[in-house]
Amino acid sequence: MTRQQTRIFTVFAAFLAGLVLSLGVILIAREHMTAPGAPQAAAIGGPFRLTDQDGRVVTQEDLKGRPSLVFFGFTHCPDVCPTTLFDISQIMAVLGPDADRTRAVFITVDPERDTQSVLKDYLSSFDPHLTGLTGDLTEITTVAKEYRAYFKKVPLDGGGYTMDHTAITYLMDKEGRFVSPFNLKRTPEAAAADLRRQL
Repeated sequence: MTRQQTRIFTVFAAFLAGLVLSLGVILIAREHMTAPGAPQAAAIGGPFRLTDQDGRVVTQEDLKGRPSLVFFGFTHCPDVCPTTLFDISQIMAVLGPDADRTRAVFITVDPERDTQSVLKDYLSSFDPHLTGLTGDLTEITTVAKEYRAYFKKVPLDGGGYTMDHTAITYLMDKEGRFVSPFNLKRTPEAAAADLRRQL
C-alpha cells in the first residue's frame, strides 16, 4: 500500500468512526423524544466552562433563556464547518430581529490551533450572532462528552493534521435542554420557522 493509499484509508476510517458516533447521537435523540415516560432532562448537553472569541467565560448557564444551535468543528475544516456556519448565518438573517432572541454556538474541537484570536478572525466572515468557544483539550473533551460528540486528530503527510468530528447541529431549548438534531438541509426560511417555534 502506498503512502497516499494509507493516508486515504486513515482519513476514511476516521470518517466512518465519526459517522457511526453521529448515528448514535441521532438514535439517542430519537429515543429521548419518543420513549413513553421519558424524563424531561436530556441525555445530551451538560455542564461546561469555555471561553469565547472575545475572552469571556461561557458556561451552560449562558445557553438558558434562549434557544441555541450548537455545532462542533474547527477553523481549518475545508468544507463541512464553513458550510454549516454559512447555513446558520442565513437562518439568522431570515430571523431578523428574532435572531437576538437565539444563540448560535461554534465549539472548536481543535483548541491547539483555534485560539480566541483565531476564532474571532474566522467568525468575522459569518453572522455576528455566532459565538465561538475554545478552551484547553481537557475542557473541550469534557464538553464533547456532554454532547456525545466525537472528535479525533488525524495525522497528515508532512507533519500536519486534520480533525475528524461529529457534524451534527444540536438544537437546545430555552432551558438548555437538547431538543433534536437541527436539519440544515432545507431552505433558510423553513429552518428559521422551526427555530422560531422554540422562542
